[in-house]
Amino acid sequence: MHAKWLFIGSQFTRRMWFRATLYGVFGVASALLGALLRPWLPEGLATRIGADAVGNILGILASSMLAVTTFSLSTMVTSYVAAGSSATPRASKLLIEDSAAQGALASFIGAFLFSIVGLIALSAGIYGDSGRLVLFAATVVLIVVIVITLLRWIDQLSRLGRVGETINRVERATREAMQQHLRDPWLGGTPCKAVPAGTHAVESDRIGYVQYIDTGLLQAIAEEQSLELWVNAPAGTYAAPGRAVVHASRKVDDELRKRLADAFVIGDGRDFRQDPRFGFVVLTEIAQRALSPAVNDPGTAIDVLGTVTRLLCQWARQAENGETPPTRHGRIHVPPLAVDDCFDDVFAPLSRDAGGMLEVGIRLRKSLATLGGLGFAPFESPVRRHASRALELAATALPLERDRRELEAIPVDAATGKD
Repeated sequence: MHAKWLFIGSQFTRRMWFRATLYGVFGVASALLGALLRPWLPEGLATRIGADAVGNILGILASSMLAVTTFSLSTMVTSYVAAGSSATPRASKLLIEDSAAQGALASFIGAFLFSIVGLIALSAGIYGDSGRLVLFAATVVLIVVIVITLLRWIDQLSRLGRVGETINRVERATREAMQQHLRDPWLGGTPCKAVPAGTHAVESDRIGYVQYIDTGLLQAIAEEQSLELWVNAPAGTYAAPGRAVVHASRKVDDELRKRLADAFVIGDGRDFRQDPRFGFVVLTEIAQRALSPAVNDPGTAIDVLGTVTRLLCQWARQAENGETPPTRHGRIHVPPLAVDDCFDDVFAPLSRDAGGMLEVGIRLRKSLATLGGLGFAPFESPVRRHASRALELAATALPLERDRRELEAIPVDAATGKD
């Protein structure tokens, strides 16, 4: 249960209001710090340093931070809309959860609250000369932080919402999920290819996508109840009535069924962290939108194919060089991530949508040739299957025979010598 609540808590910390609230509280506490430290500071020091001008500085800071915050919010919303329309709405989540953007906006809100509280405290006369000195020092530090944040924010605004930047963010999220999966492919359990016969299905009352599986909680319940459990709904699976999330070695009552189902975090949408396939799906959606007649941008589709090829090559290298992780939850059996499904998520829709575009078809064949030439056994079958399918689709969509021959001339699956 501890791991499950950590995952749920991490979802809250990624939201924009969380960091803004923390910075706001810090700003208010900093503004009131001068009143608390006043008895320990020497009298007259504030006058010699010139801390009397802190009120004017705070007034300027408050008005400017309010304007900057409003401008930043409107710019971010515009960028989210642009990313959703030019790339895919599924990628907007990564922009909203971006820590740099949240940090910049939270800094501006915190500075605004610091200034307002400082002005109120000055007007109420709670500082005195010594407390005003502390407020002056905190204001100088805050100005330095705001200047640095503004410079970084200006650089980020120039890239926020662009298709290339969105692809890079999705690639990073997919790579992190992929590496996490390769480090612990069975979530601490034991691998299994299929659920054995004679087991009993356990369904969830909630309907949505599985975002996280707490195998530690499942193991604790299995040890307590002397059960063997087979996970049937990996992260990314759509949980619905009639679809078991887990199978048990014996029949369970309703109370135990709810406890087992609670180990699965189910939400309205898919999440990148335990679901590497979701990253490939989002990248494919970006390419599909670029290939639509309304956009007609084959270059973006070619960029996505290069990104997918890079990710899958890293997958093959790390899978070959990685060590088998230790089994922490011996009663939990987890199915492996199907490599064929990842290929289907990318190459099946793109070979269909790009059938009549020679330049994209060439890049798709070369991507498959690169993956086939790695000598990674799990890639061989999907590479041959999708290479053959892409040729069949191109044969019906390309009007010129020489274009079809050009595609056929690109060798695929160099490791086995087959096409």
